[in-house]
Amino acid sequence: MKFAMLLSGNEAEFNQAPREELDARLKEIFAWFEKWGPAGKIADPGIHLQPTSTAKTVRPGPDGGTVVTDGPYLELKEVIGGFVVLEAEDIEDALSVARTWPGLRGSASVEVRPLFDHS
Repeated sequence: MKFAMLLSGNEAEFNQAPREELDARLKEIFAWFEKWGPAGKIADPGIHLQPTSTAKTVRPGPDGGTVVTDGPYLELKEVIGGFVVLEAEDIEDALSVARTWPGLRGSASVEVRPLFDHS
């Protein structure tokens, strides 16, 4: 069964972290993938999103058109920074992998959700 592991955190905290700390975090993240990939738990390494300052949001507009605005849909302190797709037996198995995510520090969080199987 596949699960999305949504990676969230405080963008300002991340942006203010010293370069050395960010480099150390990246090493930990690469090691995490090296551990769980061969164990068959990573279905897709996912994506890392650019900052919210690069986002555009499309909303329904007047007369059936659309309106595009700068930034994310909501003004939030915690934002989704990326995701990983896990392969797991069940939600408990997926959570056991998610609990080891090296980015879990400060205000960071990991949300785990089952994916629909459209096969």
